[in-house]
Amino acid sequence: MKARTFRTWLEHLQATGRLAVIDKKVGLQYEIAAIAKKLDGQKAAYFTKVEDYEIPVVSGICSTRSDFAEALGTDPYGMISKFTEAVTSPMPCQLVERQSAPVKENVVLENIDLLQMLPIPFHHEKDSGNYITAGLFIVRDPVTRKQNVSIHRLQVSGKDKLGVLLLPRHTFHLYKKAEELGQSLDCAIVIGTDPVTLLASQASTPFGVDELEIASALRGEPLEVVRCETVDIDVPAFAEIVLEGKILPHVREPEGPFGEFPKYYGPRSEKEVVQITAVTHRTNPIFYTIVPAGYEHLLLGGIPREASLFETVRQTVPTVKAVHMSLGGTARYHAIVSIKKRNEGEGKNVILAALANSFDIKHVVVVDEDVDIFDMEEVEWAIATRFQAEKDLIVIHGTQGSKLDPSTNNGVGSKMGLDCTVPMGSEPMRYLRIKIPGFDQLDIETYISKKSELRETHVENR
Repeated sequence: MKARTFRTWLEHLQATGRLAVIDKKVGLQYEIAAIAKKLDGQKAAYFTKVEDYEIPVVSGICSTRSDFAEALGTDPYGMISKFTEAVTSPMPCQLVERQSAPVKENVVLENIDLLQMLPIPFHHEKDSGNYITAGLFIVRDPVTRKQNVSIHRLQVSGKDKLGVLLLPRHTFHLYKKAEELGQSLDCAIVIGTDPVTLLASQASTPFGVDELEIASALRGEPLEVVRCETVDIDVPAFAEIVLEGKILPHVREPEGPFGEFPKYYGPRSEKEVVQITAVTHRTNPIFYTIVPAGYEHLLLGGIPREASLFETVRQTVPTVKAVHMSLGGTARYHAIVSIKKRNEGEGKNVILAALANSFDIKHVVVVDEDVDIFDMEEVEWAIATRFQAEKDLIVIHGTQGSKLDPSTNNGVGSKMGLDCTVPMGSEPMRYLRIKIPGFDQLDIETYISKKSELRETHVENR
């Protein structure tokens, strides 16, 4: 399996020419983020010499849809169905002993100083400090014993403290239950896991589903996990680094601003605090960072949302063919859906279902199955030639949206759907796409001369 561990995936990227090794010394402040951003969507960046640190840094390990599909052992079109199947049929993990877990090769229980130990980057101009952006944040429900995995922005706010943005989802729910009892909540932050486990962490699931078990299902074999040293949490045994800690009850400290996925700053406010109790890591660990608002960040959030959206729409229109959360829409705000239309009005039903799927979704475009929804030129063409605002537009005002969308009023705004499907019973030639016979099968390279005589003759006679 190419993506069995973080390191086997890096080796695969290197073997296929998709890993840029940067041997020049780089600094944590802006430089790592700038170089990784320049390579965004092209190659992963491996920084071997980080100023003041022995530990290398990697970013961009999956920055295209094809990268994630390859890690999952499928293609971009089979990715959503495979992810959906894993979400509905999780597989238990395998608990291993400490001696079998590389992440236990080094254990630090005292004198923890995160910025001295780890090369945690400073990404954007107005960020409030150094941020861990690619840590799997794991907590456990003390009643059911099920774990929950997510990713949160983590600001280094002290030698052994992190400020954390907890949105009102599963982790926040478990934390509030503990806080109401005056108790802290155990947590672990896992840095440097295989891309399959990384993607599984973002699955949209009912409360009580362990995302590590979804990772097992995606892998087709149990994910090996090991118990932490100071907290009651199981973590991937082949991870690079694990920070163990507790979310403190009734403690809030300033966190932010921080550059977020919409390419704007999330504001400064009082946030929850994690007290770090231990650090474990592999010998010669590799630190992994995600550049916020880069392709890796957007796809990591978008692909699992597509799986959830596909299932929601299928309940309304079973003939849905594919869904796409576009990068231009931050992989959260814009949804494009293709369907095999059988009844008039289905396009508008899809719009309503998609908007109900997630409060983040702001604009929905519905097209017929002949439109490639991963090609935005095709989507724009469908809007241009199959849409009339008078009859095909749906607008809903006063809806809950993303508070990170600066155009909203504290998250409240308008949403819109465009039904770009061909009307049923249309005259056949009216919407018939032009076609050149043989075009799809033509190999253009067999027609292009490899010689230069024509060019030379042209130059001589001009």
